[in-house]
Amino acid sequence: MLPPDNHVHTEWSYDTSAEASMARSCEQALAIGLPGVAFTEHLEFTAGGEGDAIAGVATDARWWTRIKPLDVTGYLASVADCRERFPGLRILSGVETGESHLFAASAGAVVHGHHFDRVLGSLHAVPYKGRLVAADALFGNMPDDDVMSYYFAELLQLIERSDLFEVLAHLDFPRRYWPKGAHLYREEDFEEEYRTVLSALAGTGRVLEVNTKSPLASVDLIRWWRDVGGTAVSFGSDAHLPQRVGDRFKLAVDVVEAAGFRAGRYPYDFWRV
Repeated sequence: MLPPDNHVHTEWSYDTSAEASMARSCEQALAIGLPGVAFTEHLEFTAGGEGDAIAGVATDARWWTRIKPLDVTGYLASVADCRERFPGLRILSGVETGESHLFAASAGAVVHGHHFDRVLGSLHAVPYKGRLVAADALFGNMPDDDVMSYYFAELLQLIERSDLFEVLAHLDFPRRYWPKGAHLYREEDFEEEYRTVLSALAGTGRVLEVNTKSPLASVDLIRWWRDVGGTAVSFGSDAHLPQRVGDRFKLAVDVVEAAGFRAGRYPYDFWRV
């Protein structure tokens, strides 16, 4: 059996299209044999509030004008409806918290004010020259390798300064936009940075996501996670359309198994060493 998809977006995320549908995502999960799905909608903010470390850093309109607040009440009602309609599928509620080390108070108020089954942590934007900008916007402003090093340094800050999330999503997000072509990105060129980030994550007892929307992590990368003490992985398609739920999971399972991780006792568990 395939693992659950622990990273799915629906009509409740600000960056999805009219084709996004929680109900159709459930249908897709059942059709391909997934035991469960977690709807982890975007939780991001356009400005810092009281207690947020982002105060004093300007936002870049090219990134921030797209963001819309999450309608938590409507979203949770939709989850409840799908649980009734699809009793054979384990459906988890959740959020993907963006830059939660910079928006700790704002994000914390939402996360602690509701019950979510799955909370992901992610880094889509980074502080740069006094502004918060999309991570991929750094390409062209500095050498490509320096962009990744800069990103990993901020990712380390996310891990060390935020305890809101359980699973780290797409740990090398900018590789999706590698200027020379994502297929030419070389993980080994950043092994030291990967190991530093992964070691910090392992030290907190949290979980590493294998993201199948990004170029798929290599067996070596997942082995680095195990080498530094990582004990659990989560599978996430990062789907924004129903047909992408569970995308490339068979290949991802092969990678994770080759690195020494196995399915848990229950079909919807994280995979562990």
